[in-house]
Amino acid sequence: MSGSSDNWNDDNDWMKEEEQKPLRVKCTDADCESDLHCFLSTKQMIDEGTKGSCRYCGVDLVNWERVHTKDINDTEYLFKSLKYELIRHHLWHVDIDQKAINYGRRKGKIKLKEAVINRLNKHLKGLPNNWDGRQTPFEGNIIFYAQHATATCCRKCVAYWYGIPSDRELTSQEVQYFTDLIMKYVDERMPNLTVGGEKVPPIRKKA
Repeated sequence: MSGSSDNWNDDNDWMKEEEQKPLRVKCTDADCESDLHCFLSTKQMIDEGTKGSCRYCGVDLVNWERVHTKDINDTEYLFKSLKYELIRHHLWHVDIDQKAINYGRRKGKIKLKEAVINRLNKHLKGLPNNWDGRQTPFEGNIIFYAQHATATCCRKCVAYWYGIPSDRELTSQEVQYFTDLIMKYVDERMPNLTVGGEKVPPIRKKA
């Protein structure tokens, strides 16, 4: 789930933005004393039957059976659970960069949702390849923030958070579910986003 320096975007309207900065928080980081954990299981944890607990302190905070039902009406519990993981918590609370904010404002809710669907179909729906875990940058687009925060950034994260095996493509229903989760994140982080989008001047580079 590490970030990429490549500028990915389904409709190519921000390809000229600056190269993405690396995120200092990794998916395997944790701060257990602050109740921020890492639930990505190691092979040893799977063999020992402790899959789903924190890989460092062993605390078991998530009802994985409940999360794996993928009930859109139970997102309050899902989002609470996601925020127990340090990497997700970071993406739920970090300041969103100005380019990402501007991208969302230009799109508006309708076109942003279309961009989400296009991105998921292109970069997440299919079978994972050697690029899995690196297809979603961390900055420059509000969709990227949302994907990492909701663990819809790569098939590895989708597998352990949503119980969807990586040996098959995502169904249309699953793509729709993840789209709804991403848009809920957008609604929370950018509550004043317009429906149809707005004109936003480009960020001028410093001389």
